[in-house]
Amino acid sequence: MQGGRNTREAYIVIPNISDEVMRIALRELEQASYHHEQWAENLHGTLVCRAVPDEKDLGPDAHCQCHFGQWYSHTGSIALRNHPGFQEIGIEHERMHRYAAHLLRASRDGGVVARADYERFVGALKRMNLEMANVREELQRALFNLDPLTGVPSRIGMLTALREQQEYVRQNHCCVVAMLDLDHFKSINDNYGHMVGDTVLVEVARWLMGHLRPYDKIYRYGGEEFLICLPGTDMVTGNDILNRFIEGIAGLPFAVEGKDGLRVTASVGLADLGAHLPVERSIEHADRALYLAKGQGRNRVVLWDVAMDELPSERKST
Repeated sequence: MQGGRNTREAYIVIPNISDEVMRIALRELEQASYHHEQWAENLHGTLVCRAVPDEKDLGPDAHCQCHFGQWYSHTGSIALRNHPGFQEIGIEHERMHRYAAHLLRASRDGGVVARADYERFVGALKRMNLEMANVREELQRALFNLDPLTGVPSRIGMLTALREQQEYVRQNHCCVVAMLDLDHFKSINDNYGHMVGDTVLVEVARWLMGHLRPYDKIYRYGGEEFLICLPGTDMVTGNDILNRFIEGIAGLPFAVEGKDGLRVTASVGLADLGAHLPVERSIEHADRALYLAKGQGRNRVVLWDVAMDELPSERKST
């Protein structure tokens, strides 16, 4: 089980959702956890006191009848549906109820509760609690690391997450990283004001989060620049995805009071996440490709190749 968690954590599986939705998901999970703890206490009391069990705990759909199960099966947080840990919670919850029903029937019928049966129940209960604690911890950590303006993850933990993803690349899983930079952003601040500039950043970040796949990741790298990680994606597919992104950004309307509508474009540099390169080097490759995208007229995606090593390693934000 522990090995499974390490594998999933390499994907950094908290979905691309806003901080508000993430806070709601955390509150829902904590409330559901409380109901689960109450159910477990009542079940132990029923077994110890040999009380009459609740009929809802004896049926084959018992895992759907308790408060936690009703939340998980019907109103469970949509934000967590694609989280592997959330799926594991459901698996262990159903297994735990199956073992619990066996114990309750044995107790109700006056039989002896076998130690092995009880240990199976306790094992499933512990695994479920561990999965809930892991998901809760990931939500809390993700909330702590969010950029306060845009709501996307900040650079805190970014390199660690990319190094974890790199372990998959070493197992023959492809992955690309992209540096996305808004074009002429300084002129937006100069001509429209920093409040409008902030609005542009927030709306672009929101659009990107809404169009990334659940396992993709985005970070605010600095200023108007975002780093995007696309696991399981090669350069050809990554190029297609990022071209759709810049088309989508170019189509975003921004209402500016008293002035003509504002349109924004973006430039992107794309590079493989190298299996045996320092992660920082792969980011530098994407950054050099971005430099070339700016030089070629902006509003485009450029793929890194080895010839770009001759380009300057630093550029001005444009």
